[in-house]
Amino acid sequence: MLVPALSWAGAAAVASGRSVLPHAWRAFSSSRAMASDQGKPAVPGVSEELSSRIKDKGLLRVDGFIGGDWVKAADGGTYQVLNPATGKPVATLPRLRHDETLAAIASAHSVLPAWSGLTAKQRGAVLRKWHQLATDAAEDIAAIMTAECGKPLAESRGEVASGLDSIDWSASECRRVSGQVLETTSRDRRMLVLRQPVGVVAAITPWNFPMSMITRKVAPALAAGCTVVLKPSEQTPLTALALAELADRAGLPEGALNVVHGDAPAIGSAIMASETVRKIGFTGSTAVGKMLMAQAANTVKRVSLELGGNAPFLVMEDADLALAARGVVASALRNSGQTCICANRVFVHDKVHDEFAARVAEIVKGLKVGDGFAPDTTHGPLINPAALDKVAAHCADAVSKGARVLAGGGKPASLPERLAGGSFFEPTVLAGATIDMRVFREETFGPLVPLFRFSDDDEAVALANDTEYGLAAYFYTRDLKRAWTLAERLEYGMIGVNEVAITADVAPFGGIKQSGLGREQGTIGLEEFLETKYVCMGLGYASDDDD
Repeated sequence: MLVPALSWAGAAAVASGRSVLPHAWRAFSSSRAMASDQGKPAVPGVSEELSSRIKDKGLLRVDGFIGGDWVKAADGGTYQVLNPATGKPVATLPRLRHDETLAAIASAHSVLPAWSGLTAKQRGAVLRKWHQLATDAAEDIAAIMTAECGKPLAESRGEVASGLDSIDWSASECRRVSGQVLETTSRDRRMLVLRQPVGVVAAITPWNFPMSMITRKVAPALAAGCTVVLKPSEQTPLTALALAELADRAGLPEGALNVVHGDAPAIGSAIMASETVRKIGFTGSTAVGKMLMAQAANTVKRVSLELGGNAPFLVMEDADLALAARGVVASALRNSGQTCICANRVFVHDKVHDEFAARVAEIVKGLKVGDGFAPDTTHGPLINPAALDKVAAHCADAVSKGARVLAGGGKPASLPERLAGGSFFEPTVLAGATIDMRVFREETFGPLVPLFRFSDDDEAVALANDTEYGLAAYFYTRDLKRAWTLAERLEYGMIGVNEVAITADVAPFGGIKQSGLGREQGTIGLEEFLETKYVCMGLGYASDDDD
C-alpha cells in the first residue's frame, strides 16, 4: 500500500519501520508514561471552561493520534466541538482527511506483526495498565464527556464505569482464546483449528456514548491481537483522544491505536477503500450501516454493525406497575432518550393503562432538565439543534393526530440565560399514541414516552414486531409462562424481562433484522476479531503402512 508524503515526523518514523516493542514494554515509571501536565493553566484549542474542570491537563488532546504522534491536519483545516448545553465552542480541532487516514492505516499495519506476536498475557498486561490509568482518570474523563455531549455528570460517570468494564473484561478474556485439535481421519495426519487476529480493524463510533462505544470495539480488538484505526464522532472526539493518551501512557505500541477525526466522508472513504483494513466495527444509523455494508463488499471486509433501535416496552395487565413505571422512565429517558436501546414505543394493556400513565407522568414531572454539570440536573440537552427539531416534530405530529401531553411537551421555560443556546427538550409523556404517528414508525432518539394501548398478548406482540428494527425489547409481567413465551416471540436480539439495565460486559450486545450484524461484548464480542484457520498436517507415513 502506498503511503502519501506527510508533513509530520511521526509518519516518517512509521514508514521507516521504527521499533515498537521497546515502547510497549518501557517501564511504566518512565517520564512519558507519567507525564500528565497536571496544573497547567491552559490548553491550546480547548475552552477555559473545560480546561478549568480537568485536573490532568494532559488528557485534553485535540490533534489526531497516528503512529504514537499527535498530528495536525496537513492542509491546516479545523473544526469546532460545541457544548450542546450552551451552543458554545468547547474545543477547536484539526480536520483530518484522506491522507491522514491512509497514514493511520499504514501505521496500524506496520505494528500488526509485533502486537499480534505478543502472548495474550502480554497484551492483557498492557490493557490492564490502560484500565488502571483510565480508572485513576475517571473523573476527568467524565467531565470531558459531559462537556462535549451534554449528559449529566452522574450519567457520564456511569458510562466511564461501563467502558472500564469492557477493558477489564477484554484483558482477561484474551487469555481464554483457544483453538482445537480435531479427531483425525487418518493416522498419517493431524488436524487443528487455530484462532488468529483478523488484522487491522477500523472502529467507527457515535457521539451518544463517547467512551463505551469505543472500548467495546477497541479493547477486544487489541486483546485479540488486532491493531486499530478509530474514527470517533466529530461531535464528541475529546473523550476518544483522552483514551488514546491514556493508552499511550499504558505502553500500547506506537501505531496499535490510531485516532483520526474531522472530515467524516473523507476518512470513511479511505477506510472503506483500503485493502489493508480487514474489519469494520460501526455503531450508528441503519442508513449509514447499509452504505458501509455495500462498500465493504468491494474488499470483502468483515463488518459488525450496531444500528437503529425503536425498542418496544410492553406492560402486561399483571405487571408490577410501580416497577414498570420506573423502568420505562429509566429506559426511555436515559441520556435524554439518545440511546439505541431506549424504549421508544410503550404498549400498555387496556386494564392498567390509565394507572400506569399517571404513574409515569408523575415521575417525569419531577425530573430536572439543565446543564450536565449542575448537581440537581437529571437530564441534559440533545446533541444539537437538528436533534431538537426532530423531537419537536415527532411531538407535534403526535399531538396533531390526537395524542395528549401528560408531562413536558416542549422547551423548558426556566433555563438560565447561559443555557439559552442549548438544545433542550423536556422529558415528555404522550397518551393516546396510535400507529399512524411518526413516533410509532421512526426512532425519535429523544425524550419522548408515547403510550399505546393493546388488549391481548397477540396484539402486543404484533405491534412490537411491526418494525424493520430488532435491537432490544422490554416487557413487564409476573407470569413465568408468559415471560418465556413473549421472550421467544419478540423479534429482537436482546430482551429485558422486568429489567431495563440489560447491558453487561459479559453478555452479547446486538440486534437482528435491520438493527445490525454481529455482537459486541462477552466471549462472542472478542471472537468477532478472530479468524478461524484450519491446519492439516501430514506426518509422512507410507500409504502401504496404513491400517
